[in-house]
Amino acid sequence: MVLRNAVHKDLYADSVALMRVAARLAEPPGVETISLVMGTPANRDVLARSGLLTTPGHDAGPNDLLVAVRGEPDAVDTALALVVDALSGPGEGPGAGREAGADAGPPVRSLVGAPAGASLALISTPGPYAAAEALKALRLGMHAFVFSDHVPIEQEVLLKREAAHRGLLVMGPDCGTAVIGGIPLGFANEVRAGCVGLVGASGTGLQQVSSLLHSLGAGVSHVIGTGSRDVSAEVGGPTMRAGLDALAADPATKVVVLVSKPPAPHVAGQLLRHASALGKPVVACFLGTDGTAPAPAGVTLAPTLLEAARSAASLAVGGLPPGEELTELPTPAPPRRLLRALYAGGTFAHEAALLLGPVLGDITRTAPPPVPGAAPRLPDRHLVLDLGDDEFTAGRPHPMIDPTVRTEYLRAALADPRSAAVVLDVVIGHGAAPDPAAALAGALAEAPVDAPPVIAFVVGTDDDPQGLSAQQRTLRDAGAYVVDSSTTAARVCAELLSSGGDLMLTPAVPGSASAASASASASRIGETA
Repeated sequence: MVLRNAVHKDLYADSVALMRVAARLAEPPGVETISLVMGTPANRDVLARSGLLTTPGHDAGPNDLLVAVRGEPDAVDTALALVVDALSGPGEGPGAGREAGADAGPPVRSLVGAPAGASLALISTPGPYAAAEALKALRLGMHAFVFSDHVPIEQEVLLKREAAHRGLLVMGPDCGTAVIGGIPLGFANEVRAGCVGLVGASGTGLQQVSSLLHSLGAGVSHVIGTGSRDVSAEVGGPTMRAGLDALAADPATKVVVLVSKPPAPHVAGQLLRHASALGKPVVACFLGTDGTAPAPAGVTLAPTLLEAARSAASLAVGGLPPGEELTELPTPAPPRRLLRALYAGGTFAHEAALLLGPVLGDITRTAPPPVPGAAPRLPDRHLVLDLGDDEFTAGRPHPMIDPTVRTEYLRAALADPRSAAVVLDVVIGHGAAPDPAAALAGALAEAPVDAPPVIAFVVGTDDDPQGLSAQQRTLRDAGAYVVDSSTTAARVCAELLSSGGDLMLTPAVPGSASAASASASASRIGETA
């Protein structure tokens, strides 16, 4: 094995394009690890800590593309030679939601050269430069979708103050998901048009709720991401408030949904009061906040993502679809006693920990990062893991794009005699891998005959490029129990691992009677969830 770095001077590509290309170039035999990043100090530091930085890489600048490849010599040379051509291919980047070439027009090299009448700028530059570009967009009268991360929080506050002064939205920094007027931005799904508008500080949470709304027969007017820090005490929720106001003024929006991991307590209170005065029904899902406080008038508090979608769909379209036939899931016998929940979406890991903590007790959220050439080590405790966290993506694409790291953990969990149940999420849509279920199915096919049950859910719709039904079928054919949502998956695990007998569950459709039954049983075993 060899490790080589290459530096391409003044060659910029956004992070989604880099991750997708890295995933493709990692497929041929002989490539063990490949990373494509801009040569910022933070990225060089990540590569150094991952053991992927060599002498040429030390000299990369923020505007330079830095490539690191470890593997067999010939495979490494081939990968390095293909990088530039792969990046020039069609359909790369966070704004490549539609088919390549569809109404794309000539590339825009500067915000000043944007087409007349443009009302939104998608910004995905290295973090140190993102705030300056967003400020240019605002001064040109454009809303800003800031995909870039590593933007100082002080700059985020200043940008959002400027946006508020101009009556504009800054979605981000570190905003991964939006659907504006039917156009998906970043990681997003193809959902039908309708009357439900969403605002959220959680990308995968927004994807889950909007996809569930689609499956429940409802439709979406807009999905407005805020960036994960918007509801922090330091930032104070300005984009979420502005998003609420925008949806209040939108005649196509009849119902509003808020989605977030726990906001700062005083920010949560301010947002709920603001939502109460909106004049439209609001469903608020602030995961982890105290659900015992009374909801303000006009606001429904939803403790989980599934309840948020069901409540909003009920307000929007009324009745929900019927259930499916039940399927038997056997209770594991000793020594199988531990949960292995392996998530690509951080919000799903957060929700699972909230639902399972009161039932299972001792849950760990960390595990040692994988060592090249060795199987991952799993702790002797229940495990709820966010494999999209920085420690697992250092030098690698996100698991929504490249399943390699998660597949390694899956194989380890299936082979571990302590594992009682495994949970997997599969996120499809624009920006995600072309067939994410296939790699997981391959690992499931190799599992021992006495492997633990695998409970999976797919986030997306049949209108997405990968197809919801096709991905679910791939997982079912490989032996997984497919349920409707992150919420149901966590509740099934809670019931399974606390049950004295076989569990009957439905690999359900959203809104089914079985989903309601799972909800009721979960309430019995963990009312604080």
